[in-house]
Amino acid sequence: MSVQWIGALGVVALFVLLFFRVPVWAALVIVGLVGNASINGWSVAFTTLGTTPFDVANSYALSVVPLFILMGDVASSTKLSADLFNASRVLLSGLRGGLAVAAIGASACFGAVCGSSIATAATMTRIALPEMRTAKYNDGFAAGAIAAGGSLGILIPPSIILVIYAAIAEQSVPKLFAAALIPGLVLTALYTVVALVTAYLKPDFAPESPRVPWRERLEAMRKPWQFILLFVVTIGGIYGGIFSPTEAAAIGAAGAILLGVVGRRIGWTQLVSATEGAVITSALLFAIVIGATYFANFVVQTQLPNMLATGAKSLHLPGLAVMLLIIIAYVVIGCFLEGIGMVLITVPVFLPLVVQYGYDPVWFSIIVVIVVELGLIHPPVGMNLFVIQAQAPDIRLGSIYRGILPFLVAPFVLLALLLLFPQLALWLPKVLYG
Repeated sequence: MSVQWIGALGVVALFVLLFFRVPVWAALVIVGLVGNASINGWSVAFTTLGTTPFDVANSYALSVVPLFILMGDVASSTKLSADLFNASRVLLSGLRGGLAVAAIGASACFGAVCGSSIATAATMTRIALPEMRTAKYNDGFAAGAIAAGGSLGILIPPSIILVIYAAIAEQSVPKLFAAALIPGLVLTALYTVVALVTAYLKPDFAPESPRVPWRERLEAMRKPWQFILLFVVTIGGIYGGIFSPTEAAAIGAAGAILLGVVGRRIGWTQLVSATEGAVITSALLFAIVIGATYFANFVVQTQLPNMLATGAKSLHLPGLAVMLLIIIAYVVIGCFLEGIGMVLITVPVFLPLVVQYGYDPVWFSIIVVIVVELGLIHPPVGMNLFVIQAQAPDIRLGSIYRGILPFLVAPFVLLALLLLFPQLALWLPKVLYG
């Protein structure tokens, strides 16, 4: 049997294991171990398995991940996200659907510090959902707006998934962050348009709220200054070349703790809890990364990406058709696989094919993040939908499914824009880094 067929069987076996609910990290290690042994023998397979955890843990590029997770957990504990939502709510008072737009805007801002979609959705559910239900918003519409806004956490920098993609594809993290900024703002605007149009077409979904005087609006806008300062220092420092992403993450985490202590927003108990949460999340994430690295080692040896590229070219498929097929594959995979696992499994297979067709790997990173976002919010398995339902169990899952459907239009529109106008993602990295 050729190594290419061994690779193909390995991929099929991986998805079979995932279908039977084997943990992602375990499925990756099992397939990687058996696959490596089939090609090189058990001795080499076990030797590689022993060195892979050290190689991953020793990666400087990945050291940014636990620091950004800690920054997000501390920011959530210090209630900075509540100030963001309140400022948005007051500013948009009197606008039909204003609370939904406020939830989306606050999610985008919180995602700019948190870097995690699930954490953003969970935080905004606790803060925004009670306000919207008090204002008699439709439960499904409210949950849909929060789920959509939460998905922005993995696109707007800093993004943990982009850091992981950078490590796999050997790309510059600052370049990927720069590439994500404009598409992230565009997607925020598209979600806002969907919320406003839905509120206009279904007025009973979003009753009008009373207007707040402009003096109170300006007063409310002054409260999130700590959050804005944290964002400007961390992300602005990266774009300005003042410090590296890892240094920015360390400064951001320390800054979040300092702001919480000085403002008396966080005590010792909350700080320990946030740190413990960051450690657990990071450990689980690194277990998946180690498994995916080992699996990727197997895939590279099978030359499976080259086989896919040769097959696509033999069918005389144009580059656009190949990209559309890849996007469809991601949407299908997103039905049963979480985002980070999806990136770690698919990028080693798809990226060489994409590059051979002349597409920029930086541009492709944004495509990947957007389709991962779709996986987080599209039924039946969207992780953000389950996060919201877990915190509001009285909302039927069917209502959440119906509420998210209009918002699914926005990511597809952005994908179309990126396919038609690649400079939407490539212009800013070129301006900043040449």
